[in-house]
Amino acid sequence: MLMRFLFSAAALAFATWVLPGISMTASEPSTAFLGILAVAIIFGVVNALVKPLFAFASAPLLLLTLGLFLLVINALMLWLTSWLAGQLNLGWHVDGFWSAFWGAMIVSIVSFILNSSFTSRSEVNR
Repeated sequence: MLMRFLFSAAALAFATWVLPGISMTASEPSTAFLGILAVAIIFGVVNALVKPLFAFASAPLLLLTLGLFLLVINALMLWLTSWLAGQLNLGWHVDGFWSAFWGAMIVSIVSFILNSSFTSRSEVNR
C-alpha cells in the first residue's frame, strides 16, 4: 500500500513536470516534495471516496462507451484534487479540463508501469 502511494506521488510529480497546464508553485525542492506528497494523499482519498460514486452514476455511459468514459472521470478526479489542493494552499494547480485529462492519462500510465514493474504478484492479490 505504501508503494502504491509512492508510485502515485511519483506519477503526479512526473505529470506536473511534463505538462505545462499542471504546476507547482513551491520554489524549494523540499517544499515541492512535501506538497506532492500531500496532493497524492488528496488524490488517493478522492479516488477512494468520490470516483466510485461517479462511476456508479455514469454506469450506462461507461457501458455505452466501453469504459472510455473512465478517462473523463479520471480527469474530473484530478481536477477535483487540484481544487482541494488550492483550498489547502498546497500550491499545486491544474489549469483546465484538458490539462486534467492529459494529466490523468499520464498519471494512469506512469502508475500502471511502476505498479506492474515493482509490485510482486503476492502484493497485488492482497
